[in-house]
Amino acid sequence: MTRRIVRTGIQLGALTCIIFLLVFVLDNRFRVLPDAIHNALPTHTPGLVITDITLATCSSLNILGSCKLDAQKWHRVEKDLYLKKGWLNHAYIHIERKRESELVETDRVILDVKVGRLDPATSEKGQGAERWESRSGGIWLKRTSKRHASDSVKAITAVDVLFGADAVEARPGWEILDQPILLSNPGDNQEARLTVRRGPPLPIERPAPRVRKDGRFKIMQVADLHLSTGLGVCRDAEPTDHNGGKCDADIRTLEFLGSVLDSEKPDLVVLSGDQVNGETAPDAQSAVFKFAEMFIKRSIPFATIFGNHDDEGSLGRQALMQLTQNLPFSLSLPGPSSVEGVGNYYVEVLARGTSTHSALTLYLLDTHGYSPDERQFRGYDWLKKSQVDWFRTTAQNLKHSPAHVGYKHIHMEMAFIHIPLPEYRQEGDIIKGSGTFAEPPTAPGFNTGFKQALVDEGVLAVSCGHDHVNDYCALSKSSESKPELWMCYAGGAGFGGYGGYKERIEGGYHRRVRVFEFDMDEARIRTWKRLEYGDREKKVDEMVIVEGGKVVAA
Repeated sequence: MTRRIVRTGIQLGALTCIIFLLVFVLDNRFRVLPDAIHNALPTHTPGLVITDITLATCSSLNILGSCKLDAQKWHRVEKDLYLKKGWLNHAYIHIERKRESELVETDRVILDVKVGRLDPATSEKGQGAERWESRSGGIWLKRTSKRHASDSVKAITAVDVLFGADAVEARPGWEILDQPILLSNPGDNQEARLTVRRGPPLPIERPAPRVRKDGRFKIMQVADLHLSTGLGVCRDAEPTDHNGGKCDADIRTLEFLGSVLDSEKPDLVVLSGDQVNGETAPDAQSAVFKFAEMFIKRSIPFATIFGNHDDEGSLGRQALMQLTQNLPFSLSLPGPSSVEGVGNYYVEVLARGTSTHSALTLYLLDTHGYSPDERQFRGYDWLKKSQVDWFRTTAQNLKHSPAHVGYKHIHMEMAFIHIPLPEYRQEGDIIKGSGTFAEPPTAPGFNTGFKQALVDEGVLAVSCGHDHVNDYCALSKSSESKPELWMCYAGGAGFGGYGGYKERIEGGYHRRVRVFEFDMDEARIRTWKRLEYGDREKKVDEMVIVEGGKVVAA
């Protein structure tokens, strides 16, 4: 009797599985289940899916023509594929997108996108049984109307455009296509490349920086990358005959950056402004992704502030910050809206282990761009009173916070800015052997007292960029001649910005980065530089600037 019951149970279970599988197959092809059941099915990629992609072109000669399709159906990616440099031609990618709940039987979900002159079904292996639909610009779409296709992780849910032969993706879940969009009369314009996301947006990884088990924490300051849309043009590259005289600015800059990242293995990278060379970045997003991808693929947290050139391209400061802060491993923040500038914030470095206490605080401030009053104060802008007040208030509040009070060792503070403070001009403070003083510091003409605020709040060092061929450190002293603050330059890292100064620098200027290593056990800060050319492994101008939590003379 027991055997009969078990056998019957097995038969019923098998029959149930067969019926379930049959219904699933039929519903997938013919939608046989009622809507009430469909609406209860889980959605794996909530939100929008892409059902079509097309290319719209227009000419300035045709006043009746338009690069805008029906807005009720199409969403335009707001990037002219000619980067607005075509004398007559313009082109824009348009996508049709729908919410999954709005899909009907006639809708076809895109599962794959390729670009090329030939049908992928005939030109690529493994595609023979697939049907691809052709669109303008050499775009090929693989679409399906199968039920639940939008639930697939293969479904295309977002589309964007990046530019340049060296374009890369920095967003998780996105994939840039190998071939550029095929445009008529492309001229010298940068290659336009489709990039797509499959499935839902992936979570953004943003780990809190923490002191290592050995009690140390290493920061690499990267100043003035001056990246472009596309390969970029080298300026004052040394030596001039390197690589046979061929020099693509961004390729050489990023190769250097990758090399020194792999060698130094920093715990945090601070990009202190002019990451983007606005004048040569008609698509600033493509430039941002190039430097961000370097840190993301190495799982290195990074924090950014802006210089005077970042927002001279296609994106303003707010848009650049929004783009950057939403990338993996980015610690960048816009800061309080009540404080002037974009990018006034601080980063807390936690003590080793699982501690929630802060061991090190880094202040980052926006030094803006050009002087708002050229008649009275020529040159560059200055830190505003609201920023100095914010810094003082924030520093005081942090000192009395549980995260700081609970730290039982010596807590340290440092600051990063782009444009140097007026006090950088005091040549008597420059320490011999600390680096090169090759150009007059282009500090603002108006002094709002930020240097004194740093001293008052116990900040040990501040470091800037902006003047590419200066990489010295200056030691400010109190009225009693006691060391009170180190003021350093990083030196320019990018070949898209100026170098030169051969009349003052033997052999010309070589690009570089600056490293700060914090030994939290000894409350010591050591700094050095790494050069792009010559002995790349050498620690240049290495010196101790803080000992026992106190500013010391090198």
